[in-house]
Amino acid sequence: MTEADVFWMPVWLSIKTSLLSSIIAFILGSTAAHWMARRSFVGKTAVETVLMLPLVLPPTVVGFLLLVLLGRNSWIGAAAEWLFAKPIIFSWGAAVIAAIVVSFPLVYQSMRVGFESVDPELEDSARSAGAGEWQVLRWITLPLVRRAAISAFILAFARGLGEFGATWMVAGNIPGVTQTLPTAIYVAVSNGESQLAWAWTAVIILFSWLLLAASGTGRSREGSGRT
Repeated sequence: MTEADVFWMPVWLSIKTSLLSSIIAFILGSTAAHWMARRSFVGKTAVETVLMLPLVLPPTVVGFLLLVLLGRNSWIGAAAEWLFAKPIIFSWGAAVIAAIVVSFPLVYQSMRVGFESVDPELEDSARSAGAGEWQVLRWITLPLVRRAAISAFILAFARGLGEFGATWMVAGNIPGVTQTLPTAIYVAVSNGESQLAWAWTAVIILFSWLLLAASGTGRSREGSGRT
């Protein structure tokens, strides 16, 4: 394996992991937020608290809980190992799951605020004109929460890109399999490879800057469109 392979492998793995996890977290978080935004029921606060817990829990705690839920001694882990002929723990899939769990609350919170900001009268007017629920969502609700959706996806991608604690617990640090940028930086620093750690750090900073710039460009275009 060349030095270039050693350097770029965690980069591409991080991008792949963050992209897939952010897409799944966005779908799950948006669906949950849309369902919760317009409903009131007993225990709603408790449900939302559970959904937001990964945001405030230490990543190692999240990782430990995932380790218990997905390990070989759990029915989920046993079923997955029977289905895929290999355990979830210490696999690339475990890294994706960890990133989904920690980024889900960011998507949920952003999209819930976005859905709650939509005037219900606009949706009711569309329904009274004969539009179905899917048409109301497609042509009324989603365009009005576009800004929140962009922010939610960028936050999910950035959170997945920087995930360390939970990933370390359930996926480990296997080069070429589960070694993402944060874990690679940690190992490089531990081994005294400061130049390599700085290079990977520069990559994460660059990605973060590009994400923030993309988010800012989206807001600027939306603002200019309104004027």
